[in-house]
Amino acid sequence: MSVYFLCLILFAVGLYGVLRKRNIIKIIVGLMISEYAVNLFFALIGYRVDGRAPIFSPDQEILNMVDPLPQALVLTAIVIGLAVTALTVGIAIRIYEKYGTFDITKIRKLHG
Repeated sequence: MSVYFLCLILFAVGLYGVLRKRNIIKIIVGLMISEYAVNLFFALIGYRVDGRAPIFSPDQEILNMVDPLPQALVLTAIVIGLAVTALTVGIAIRIYEKYGTFDITKIRKLHG
């Protein structure tokens, strides 16, 4: 149960970075941290203590099987998260080239 609470704390740290920071790079890092917290939570949902891989074998009975669906979802989410991170870093670089700063408050004042 404490591991789920640590996932919540990690998500809160990432959410704090997204909502309270004014630097675009810090916002991107906060977004990545919250994404990793969600991926960790999904992986923990499918975890079983002393669990075995869900491979069918006719001579063995599997009593405590690990759920493979959250693992597949996390793998897909990691790939999508990498694409989103690459896109946001590309947008941040374009903003820096145009305005010369990563600070959101200065970019709002420029209006150009």
